[in-house]
Amino acid sequence: MHVNYQKIYLPVRKNKKIGIIGFPMDLGADRRGVDMGPSALRYAQLERKLESMGYKVKDFGDIYVEGSETLTIRDPKLKYLPEIVRTSKILARKVEHLLNKDYFPLILGGDHATALGSITGIASYCRKRGKTLGVIWIDAHADMNTHETTPSGNIHGMPLAASLGIGDRRLVKLGGFAPKVLPENAALIGIRDVDPEEAVTVKNFRDKGMQVYTMTDVDKQGVTRIIARVLNDFKNDVDHIHVSFDLDGVDPDYASGVGTPVEGGLTYREASVIMEMVADCGCMNSLEMLEVNPILDTKNETAELAVDLIGSALGKSILYD
Repeated sequence: MHVNYQKIYLPVRKNKKIGIIGFPMDLGADRRGVDMGPSALRYAQLERKLESMGYKVKDFGDIYVEGSETLTIRDPKLKYLPEIVRTSKILARKVEHLLNKDYFPLILGGDHATALGSITGIASYCRKRGKTLGVIWIDAHADMNTHETTPSGNIHGMPLAASLGIGDRRLVKLGGFAPKVLPENAALIGIRDVDPEEAVTVKNFRDKGMQVYTMTDVDKQGVTRIIARVLNDFKNDVDHIHVSFDLDGVDPDYASGVGTPVEGGLTYREASVIMEMVADCGCMNSLEMLEVNPILDTKNETAELAVDLIGSALGKSILYD
């Protein structure tokens, strides 16, 4: 499919500064281990590989997140809410600071509750500069539960809903404003495990203009056509594209070391093509890679896949100089 990118973006390409932030959060889910995800990605030589592509890279280390062993669950519908809110505010400030300093923020999670802070910081930056934020959300799950619909109380199932302006006000109003992104500027790709009440919310937001592509859509339409449509639709209305990539969006055959694996996901090539087309567009301005769980991984293979996907999103190709 021919893609006509008419809008001029600052290319995410060589000589751009990349600022890495680790967010070792596993409070958003029941299963432990994704807090080691940032270390696993670093161990997979992320920084060296990006530098070999010509980028200037600075690792700003990890934000401290208190472990669940020392915390209590005050609300079973919003597990560990105070610590998630506290640390998300710190992450938001750091991400916004990086953008102010002309860094490309690369956030390493952690579970998908990470996106609460990262998107708050990015949205705050855009809001102060009159820019419009667009979010591409790649995931097996919709992450559109609220405290009223969640069957588990796990906040990593709520960040997209909160970013769109629904849910508990302490999540929705992070940064002091809401929504962070409008439905017509959000795209959800690869979902295949959605809770019944959550599905109603997804359909409502799809009716409001959010692009929603299940794995059935990917099978029928092809991932190339889908990501081309997303990028073309964003080109006239969005100034800053953020990609939030949950590794469980990829099939467990390729990414076994994730917090909540679901069969029937994106193949290695499908995931790579999404990121390569984002790179070809030159329109991505921030990226987060989430949910790598080294405890469930084999020889750090999922972390290495994550690093490969980051490279693809930042311009690595089969033939590159």
